[in-house]
Amino acid sequence: MKILSAENFTKRYGENTILENVSFDVAQGEVISIIGPSGTGKSTLLRGLNFLDPPTEGTICFKDQKLSKQNIDEARRKMVMVFQSFGLFANMDVMKNITIGQTDLLKKPLAEAEKRAHEILKTVGLSERAHHFPHQLSGGQKQRVAIARCLAMEPDIILFDEPTSALDPTMVGEVTAVIRNLAKSGMTMLIVTHEMEFARNISSRVFFMDERGIYESGTPEEIFDKPQRPKTQTFIFKIKTFTFSVTSRDFDFIEMLSGIDDFCFRYAVDDKKANQLRLIAEELVLNVVAPQFGACELTVSFPESRDAYRVSVTYPGEDRDALETGDELSVALVRNTAKSIERSYDKDSDVNALKIEV
Repeated sequence: MKILSAENFTKRYGENTILENVSFDVAQGEVISIIGPSGTGKSTLLRGLNFLDPPTEGTICFKDQKLSKQNIDEARRKMVMVFQSFGLFANMDVMKNITIGQTDLLKKPLAEAEKRAHEILKTVGLSERAHHFPHQLSGGQKQRVAIARCLAMEPDIILFDEPTSALDPTMVGEVTAVIRNLAKSGMTMLIVTHEMEFARNISSRVFFMDERGIYESGTPEEIFDKPQRPKTQTFIFKIKTFTFSVTSRDFDFIEMLSGIDDFCFRYAVDDKKANQLRLIAEELVLNVVAPQFGACELTVSFPESRDAYRVSVTYPGEDRDALETGDELSVALVRNTAKSIERSYDKDSDVNALKIEV
């Protein structure tokens, strides 16, 4: 059952567009991790869903109700948020932090609110801290109290905005363990996180954010093991990349080859592999693709694991394999040096691609 949806969510600050036409649905019981480079709108999206920073354009629906400034307070009681900065009331002890929302917003009697608080504190391992103040707690304990406070509101969905980013590494496990238990219990959650292994293990779906929206989405296996789009691959595998754009047949090939040499030197690519990359790039671009198509783009890359080195060339035009019609000697050198060659054609953009592993 759908519990939350965004349609054409757009957020602008003046002339700067952070998110544009983002649309998705969240089903009850889903755990969606939102990952991606800094500055790609992950927290902006989360804060927009509950109108802490409302979208400039678009529609947010929670439990089939279109959200607005007029009804958002009611929705926030069931769509709660955990912040990276904890947000606890410094002048209240743990028990008061957890009961105040129940008594003021849910109108529960104090005794009932305290009973519920004790139950929740037990589940997050903080029963002994019920009457401690925030300054007496560690970062991990503060975040667990913040989660407990949200759970006391009996939410339908929890939004986590980088819940472990303000924590020392030793405390991260305390918080992720609580969130894992919530996932097992069937709680619906959206989690902005930089903890990749945590996201892989806990999520039913993963959103990778870039280019002002959800750049790629899929199951954890699809995103972390077999990402399909270049920026997702670069982020997940921490790919080191050199790119060079060719605009005409008379391009500066010395600049291209020098760039490859500098790239290999900077990342300590061994001499044999560096020579292979240079040879493939020179023969493929200078003698095969550029003479036939003029414009093209070269990419030389390898992941942090260094288990694969790749030379990729994209070029415009109709569906055509440059290796079938290029200079025979150069094509032979490319084929003999390559471990594998993959060719593809995108008919929507009229772009050919050759991906060669060496």
